[in-house]
Amino acid sequence: MKGLETQIEELNENLAKQLPTKVLEVFGKSIQDLKTKNIEENSIATGDRFPDFSLPNTNNEIVKLQELLQNGKVIVAFFRGSWCPYCNLELKALQDSLKQITDRKATLVAISPQTVDYSEELKDNHILDFELLTDKNNALAKQLGISFGLQDYVIPTYGSLGIELSEYNENDNNELPVPAVFVIDTNGRITYRFVDTNYMKRINIKELIEQL
Repeated sequence: MKGLETQIEELNENLAKQLPTKVLEVFGKSIQDLKTKNIEENSIATGDRFPDFSLPNTNNEIVKLQELLQNGKVIVAFFRGSWCPYCNLELKALQDSLKQITDRKATLVAISPQTVDYSEELKDNHILDFELLTDKNNALAKQLGISFGLQDYVIPTYGSLGIELSEYNENDNNELPVPAVFVIDTNGRITYRFVDTNYMKRINIKELIEQL
């Protein structure tokens, strides 16, 4: 089985062949501009208490962090949406590692700003056995300092690819979380975190497992 890093390299190669140069340049500029916001440095840190949350899953049932922590450590993975091919690869890689996670008495949940319906479709398509939660209007992501507004010059490019965030997220904010993964101990403290403004960079799954 190919590792996540190898799959991402192959995806990058395929997109470089498929997408117009102008689109690739816009995406590259967007990533560089986002790095100037210093989200990695200014977002919630290891050792901080993770904010409590109560968010709907794909069955519209409320999932509470405090209840999850009663069973052991919790992994919270933020993804941009089902429209993002990098997020899809990461979610599938997490699914492939789910037994290793649960064997260590940890619970995995993945959070995005998209609607419950889109997350339900994604969960079914990839046969994901962990909860996908909806963070309406990026409220939790904002608390963590990992949300950002998509640059105005990028929005038309997304639209040209058929990606309408207003439809996925049911608002006109054009806000997304950066890819981020947190390990939270039973005291509610962050013991490990991965935050990267470059959506092409994703967590090392092996390293994540070692933190459990």
